[in-house]
Order: sequence, then structure tokens, then C-alpha cells
Amino acid sequence: MGKRLIFMMIFALVASCVMAQNMPERSLVRKGNRQFERERYERSVDSYTRALAAAPRCFEAGYNLSNALFRSERYDKAEQTLKNFVVDSTRTEVERAEAYYNLGNTQFMQQKLKEALESYRNSLRLNPDDMEAKYNYAYTKRLLEQQQQQQQNQQNNQNQDQNQNQNDQNNQDKEENQDNKEQKQNDPNQNRDQQKPEEKEEQQREGISPQEREAMLEAIQAQEDKTQEKVKEKQGVVVFGNKNW
Repeated sequence: MGKRLIFMMIFALVASCVMAQNMPERSLVRKGNRQFERERYERSVDSYTRALAAAPRCFEAGYNLSNALFRSERYDKAEQTLKNFVVDSTRTEVERAEAYYNLGNTQFMQQKLKEALESYRNSLRLNPDDMEAKYNYAYTKRLLEQQQQQQQNQQNNQNQDQNQNQNDQNNQDKEENQDNKEQKQNDPNQNRDQQKPEEKEEQQREGISPQEREAMLEAIQAQEDKTQEKVKEKQGVVVFGNKNW
């Protein structure tokens, strides 16, 4: 009896050693679990990563690694890890639902609300009775609707500002056009250029351009000024006559 017990104990020990050699990821996962419970998350990340290196499709190693990464606030890495395992059709619906739920949490922490909402929805499809998934789904949906409403309000405000700026520019253009019009009306040179059609036609017949006409008028005016000066000089001379005053 004693010899058989010793034999069985030796056999069990040999079997466990063989299993450890054939499935090293098991011991690494257990080691990671112990470190995780002690809140040594970075060490547990290392153990789970080594377990995945030994068995890339080990669901337990990937799932626990994502949890350790989440606790280490490495949400992007946790998201990428979970994406590789939520589609594992060999797992039960409950296990995949948990993976989708955690995936939603990692996306929520990154403010990826649309992606998080879809992950919570997938979790509920697999496990409709999960109250936490229902709460997170409803909460995320409300936040997403509020965010979309804020974006819509901002867009409306931007459109109103653009319309107001356009109206201000139009009003400014109208004022400038009005000022230019008034300046032209008050500018004698401008008025002189605005001749009647019949005057322009007459000038065209005579072959005289507006510039030539202006020069001729100035010459005539200068000649007239000289004539007036001579008249004034004659008027200024006192002529004594034969009359006794």
C-alpha cells in the first residue's frame, strides 16, 4: 500500500512536470494572476505577455493581459489586445460578452464613444441580462447624443457668425460705394468727364478729344485774362480834360 502511494505521488509529480513543459503559458498565467492580485500590474503585464508569446491564442492570457493594461492606464494597448480575442468563436458567449464589455471600457476611457457604444451593444447581444453592460450602453449613448448636440450648436454658431460677417461686409461695400458715388458727384473733374451723349458725339465729329478741349479752354481763358488786365489798366488812368472842375 505504501509503495503504491509513493508510486502514485511520483507519477503525479512527473505528469505535472510534463504538463508544465508542454504548456508553459499555464504557469505564466498563474504567476501573472498572483501579481495582479497584489496590484503589481506592470509585473503581471510581463507575465501575461510571456504567456501569450508561448501560446498566442491563449484566451486567458490575452483577457487577463488586457485587464492588467487597463489598470496600468494603457488603454490603447488594452484595446488592441482585446480586439484579437473578442472574435474567438471557440469561446462561450458569456466569455466573449465579457471581452466586448471590457473592450467598451477601454474605448470609453479614450473618449471613443461611438466605438464604445458598439462594443457594449455587442456585449449585450451575447449576454442580454448583463445589467452593467446595459448601464454603460445607456450612459455612453446619452453622452454621445450630448456631444453631437454640442457639435451641432457649434456648427450653427459658426454659420451664424459667417452670415453676420457676410452681412457686415455687404453693408460696408454698400457704404463704400455710396461714398464713392458722392465723391464723384462732388468732383468737378469727374462731372466734367460725365458729358452728355450729344456733347461727346459733337466732339467726335469735330475730332477733338476731352483733353484737347480742356487745353483749348484754358488757352482761351488765359487770353481773356490778359485782355481783362489791359482793360483794367486803361480804366486806371486818369485823363484830364479841358473842363474846369
